[in-house]
Parts: sequence; structure tokens; C-alpha cells
Amino acid sequence: MHRILLPCLPFLLAADWPQHLGSNRDGHSSETGLSRAWPKDGPPVLWKRNVGTGWAGPAIAGDRLILFHRVGGNDTVECLNPTTGKEIWKATYASRYVDDFNFDDGPRAVPLIADKRVFTLGADGSLRAWNLETGVGIWDRNVNKDYGVEKGFFGTATSPMIASGKLIINVGAKGAGVVAFDPATGKELWKSSDDGVSYSSPVVGKLGDEELAIFFTRNGLLALSPDKGEVKYRYPWRPRINASVNAATPIVSGGRVFLSTSYGTGAVVLEVKRGKLEEVWMGDKSISSHYPTPVLIKDHLYGIDGRQEGGQAQLRCVEWATGKVQWAEKQFGCAGLIAVDGLLIACAENGDIVLIEPSTERYKELARARVLDSPVRALPALSGGKLFVRDGKKLLAIGVGKN
Repeated sequence: MHRILLPCLPFLLAADWPQHLGSNRDGHSSETGLSRAWPKDGPPVLWKRNVGTGWAGPAIAGDRLILFHRVGGNDTVECLNPTTGKEIWKATYASRYVDDFNFDDGPRAVPLIADKRVFTLGADGSLRAWNLETGVGIWDRNVNKDYGVEKGFFGTATSPMIASGKLIINVGAKGAGVVAFDPATGKELWKSSDDGVSYSSPVVGKLGDEELAIFFTRNGLLALSPDKGEVKYRYPWRPRINASVNAATPIVSGGRVFLSTSYGTGAVVLEVKRGKLEEVWMGDKSISSHYPTPVLIKDHLYGIDGRQEGGQAQLRCVEWATGKVQWAEKQFGCAGLIAVDGLLIACAENGDIVLIEPSTERYKELARARVLDSPVRALPALSGGKLFVRDGKKLLAIGVGKN
């Protein structure tokens, strides 16, 4: 059992985690001052809070933590103090989403905190904006109903993104594959493409000479100008079987973009040459990301290879330039990953949190602790020397700063 403590943490360089995969949507945190070793029974649990269902990880900005979950028949947005776990405000609305596979009826998408607002996207397509300070609803609309989107395998799970002052989402309808909304009013600003919706969340990155909104849709790579929605690049990349998902977020670095999925398809790295996307490397032997997104540390990818089912997924280190596998840790299982302060933190599906040195030579585990109950599918968050992790029943704040 973990002790529930409120220790005084030393000074750290703290950073927000205001959206999917952190400030830059790449799984990296700029925090420093983290511990390289944990006590025998694991790092201290600073606070614990019971939660409802859902797979949405928390988002943190300053003294506000946003928890998006389902309690009974209501999707619930709660604002908590990240230091104490105490509630600041709570807002609810009725949800009729029922998962076809009886996995979970709660929301999946990580909330977005931007411009003193909170944006949430429920599993039924309910897109809403809230006042960050008070929790008052600003606007709401249901994108699945508005654009005639059919219910997917596991509900709506893509996390919203702000780019060029617009709230941009892979909606997935004909003529409205990607839609940009006014963050202040929810009004449609532009719509583009026929691409179906995936479970991946978009990023902003530079391809060629432009900063673009980059999506891994149901069809593959779609790169658009965030200002007007003009399609700049496409690249088909999806499994052949219909019963499949694209879920990992694209990774953009040095003018190249990485996509990965499972189901015998694998990964591809692309770059712009002579005005079009060309393959740098591709195939199913390097890394096939079923759900979790890898992190790029210097010139190597660290990520989960293999299907979530069956417990056979591996943690791998792969060379960014070539796709060469440097090492693989078998039966690691699926995990959300955070790169921070020269370390790699994994929140595994079995309930373990794992501290890893991101070596290119071999797998180097520094510490491990069981803190949650399986299955864990919500992404972790890191802010103020605290690791925030949740399963289907509880949210924990864990002290990972130096004691």
C-alpha cells in the first residue's frame, strides 16, 4: 500500500501540461529536478481522488487541473487544485453514449486548456467550451450530429487542438473531414477533406516550408494550412482490414513526419522532396503503435510495438533516421510515455509506473511501482513535480521530484 503524504517538494522548474501529450503535443515536459530513484515502496502519493469512468487523461495549467470523466449518466468536467486535489468547480451534462463493446462509456479525449477556456470533446461527439476560472459553459455543439458522422468502434476520441487561433478537429464527415471552429463561439470557420475520423490527435509541425496542422486520419496523413484548411499533403497509411484503428499521434521533427499503426501495417517516416511527400523508411519490422504514441528523444524513438491485446507489446528503441531497432523489452505492455529531465516515465496498462533511462544501448529500468489497477488506458500528465495518473476508479498525484 502507498502512503498518502503531503511532503514539501524542493524547487523545480515546473511546466504546464495543458493538452494531449503536453505543451507541444509530443510527450515531452520541460520540467527539471526529478528524482532518479524511488523509495522501495514507490514514490509518495500526494493525494488521491475517486473518479468515474473514461479514458481521458488530465490537463493542467497553473493552479487548475481539469478532469474529464463520466459519473452515472453525466459527462463531468471537474476543475481541481493540482497541489491538493480539492475541487474548485464542477460542470455536468447528460451523455447517452453506450460503448458497443462494453469497454467503457466515459469520455476518451484529453481536455484542452487555452486562452482561459477549457475545451472538451465527449465520446458522443459533444464539443463544449467552459470558462477556466468559473466552470460556466460558454458554448456547445455536437459535431457528430451537426455533420452526420456515424458512430465509430470506440466513440469519439481525438483531442482538440488550437492552431492559428482556431479550434481544429478531425470530425470525419464527407466534406468535413477536418473542421475549424471559432474558440470563442463554436462557429464553423472552415471545413476540408473527406477523411474519416481516427483515434489519433493532431499536431502542428513544419513540413516543407510551412507550419501545418498535421492529422493521422482514418485514411492516413493529412496536412493542411491551419488558417484556411487548404490541403497541402496527403499520404495514405492505414491497415487494409476495416476492423482497425489509427490512434498514435504523428511525430514531426526536422522536416520529417512519423506515422505508426498496427494490424500488419507498421510505421513510415516521410519528408517533402520536390513538392511531395516521399518515404525515408517504412515497414512493419521497426515499430507498430497500436494506441500509445512514441516519444522522440534526440535521434531515437522510444515507443510501444505491437497490439494491445494479449500482453505481448514491447517497449522499443528505434533509430529515427533508419528505423533500425536498437533494443526491445519484451512483454512490457502498452503504456503512456513522458520524456522529462533526461528520463522516460511509462504509465503501463497493468497499473505500474516505470522510471527508465532512455539509453540507445539497452533497456535500463531505474525504478518501478504498482500504483493503479488494470486496465490503465488514460494518458499520464506531469506538472509541478507531480505525475498524474488514473484508472477507471481513481486519480492519483504522485511526487516524482527530488526529496
